[in-house]
Amino acid sequence: MSATVYVSRDASALAVGAERVAGAIAAEAARRGTGVRIVRTGSRGLCWLEPLVEVATPAGRIAYGPVTPDDVVGLFAGGFLDGGAHPLRLGRVEDIAYFRRQERLTFARVGLVDPRSLDDYRAHGGLKGLERALALAPAEIVRIVTESGLRGRGGAAFPTGIKWQTVLDAPVQPSALGPQPSKYIVCNADEGDSGTFSDRMLMEGDPFLLIEGMIIAGLAVGATWGYIYLRCEYPHAQAALEAAIATAYAHGLLGADVLGSGRRFDLELRLGAGAYICGEETSLLDSLEGKRGQVRPRPPLPAVKGLFGRPTVVNNVITLASVPIILERGATYYREFGHGRSRGTLPLQLAGNIRRGGLIEQAFGISLRELLYDYGGGSASGRPIRAVQVGGPLGAYLPESQFDTPIDYEAFAAIGGMLGHGGIVVFDDRVDLAEQARFAMEFCALESCGKCTPCRIGSTRGMEIIDRIRAGRERAADQVLLRDLCETLRQASLCGLGGLTPYPVLSALEHFPEDFIKPSPSSIAVGERVG
Repeated sequence: MSATVYVSRDASALAVGAERVAGAIAAEAARRGTGVRIVRTGSRGLCWLEPLVEVATPAGRIAYGPVTPDDVVGLFAGGFLDGGAHPLRLGRVEDIAYFRRQERLTFARVGLVDPRSLDDYRAHGGLKGLERALALAPAEIVRIVTESGLRGRGGAAFPTGIKWQTVLDAPVQPSALGPQPSKYIVCNADEGDSGTFSDRMLMEGDPFLLIEGMIIAGLAVGATWGYIYLRCEYPHAQAALEAAIATAYAHGLLGADVLGSGRRFDLELRLGAGAYICGEETSLLDSLEGKRGQVRPRPPLPAVKGLFGRPTVVNNVITLASVPIILERGATYYREFGHGRSRGTLPLQLAGNIRRGGLIEQAFGISLRELLYDYGGGSASGRPIRAVQVGGPLGAYLPESQFDTPIDYEAFAAIGGMLGHGGIVVFDDRVDLAEQARFAMEFCALESCGKCTPCRIGSTRGMEIIDRIRAGRERAADQVLLRDLCETLRQASLCGLGGLTPYPVLSALEHFPEDFIKPSPSSIAVGERVG
């Protein structure tokens, strides 16, 4: 009887040698004449322990890590196929404190299942939400999602049920493009924020969950066609999704007769070219239509006039992947998790200068300090954590005095921050926050679609002003000018790229003013040139 060994195929594991480890295990098993079945999974989210290897035993799956190819012979000698002792032995992942305290709903299967096996997905509870949805009227599905309190996990935190209700109620006009689906479901998988990787981990580790969520969304609003808009920098997610979509069609999960219900839902994967602005929903829709990705003025909202002029649901990966468990277990079950108006769980991602980087799925309400120290273990450098940026490159820089803020949309808004996609980037006491503020303006200038003047030109002027401040020329007047520019960006930009760029800049000015007094060689040179 062969042993079953699980090795992650997640991009984070592959980056540190998981493919070589899997090959070494297969080769050593063959050399010993030992039967071994290697199952490639997603990551459990304990990224600092990758490559993580688990083996099925009567006592459960026993983990070892981080494993290198050179460790494999010793693992076999120590009897790891039976859960034997070895310096790399971690025990059951479920017993590791980092994992044990989590509340995994969306990521419950990731790391457990073969992401390319529909049978494995079903064996671990998959498709139960869809089966229930098929027995309900569209309005009832929308009601359940609305009552669950689910809000968009892509950044804006707009109530999902309200968006779906708008699309359900939207009248459909004849199209000048000829016959086409009356409504669409679009998954925004253009995950581009620094420090974020939950979308990628979900798509690589449990792609059938996203497919199930999109089908349910289609049933809820009367859409028969869906698109996943995936950033081209995610080749492993692309491979997993392509395999899962092909399997879903082959087994009647997608197509003209979803699970024998007589209901239709088709799904395509489309690749974006890597433009950050295409994470904004209207730019994404332009890109899907074959145009240059540029922001559309609103109204009309995409829910009324979206892809090809049709009513369109645009949700991100984690939002759609949260839907199946809501349909399976009910709105009340999901609402029991969370805090205030922030219900359910949020996959949080620890990155940057952090000792134990990875993914933590927790109900809203946990504090930033708990995440940084109880989970993250403090900085990787051992130095004090001076600041964290939450919500991507346009998120505010939060000082240590705000680390007790709960993970809650309204709590973050109250301190001038945003949760965004749940990415948390950590900096120790060597960080220069004035340089980081300048980077925010530079990032906006480079990634602007050019549609509106505040974003296109204001971001470049912002870099120049920060350089002058660092050079010490009329510093007080330039700080007033910088704040005024930020207010113009916030109020007059067409979308969140320009509108959110002030968050990191103003937070750096407010909480770390001393950094704007210290000149840097580059800013002195620029200051002399433009002064």
